Amino acid sequence: MTGVDGLALARVLHVLGVVVWIGGVWMATTVALPAMRRGALGPDRLAAFQAIERRFVWHARTAVLVVGLTGLYMTDRLDLWSRFADGRFWWMHAMVFVWSLFFLILFVGEPLVLHRYFPPWARRDPERAFAALHRVHVVLLTLAMVTVFGAMAGAHGWLLF
Repeated sequence: MTGVDGLALARVLHVLGVVVWIGGVWMATTVALPAMRRGALGPDRLAAFQAIERRFVWHARTAVLVVGLTGLYMTDRLDLWSRFADGRFWWMHAMVFVWSLFFLILFVGEPLVLHRYFPPWARRDPERAFAALHRVHVVLLTLAMVTVFGAMAGAHGWLLF
């Protein structure tokens, strides 16, 4: 192969972006948040959360942007638009939904809502605040994993429905 195949590069970047993004959600949901809730990262749960979130948020934002751009590129380049009209390709809708949800959370909800309302709540009632944050992450992770499963199965001809 000579030169760079744009479609192959888009696929590679897409998968790498998903690995960083959803891997981060997995780590936050199954490792970091449970450790914070137990106080294993120190007595100040909010400080622990903010330290981790501050370091990871730009990784997640970058990954989500890369996944969105490469997904759009591949859909257009491969002319996959008709799949959105066919329910057998439900995972195409799921990918767009999960991507849109995370885009809104990372670029709107996190800076405008989470930063404003979560710290006072976490100081006032850390048990409930971190339990709620953990539940939200469990839901997001579940949606993401169902979508990844469906997309990988569908990409290999296993349409499931």
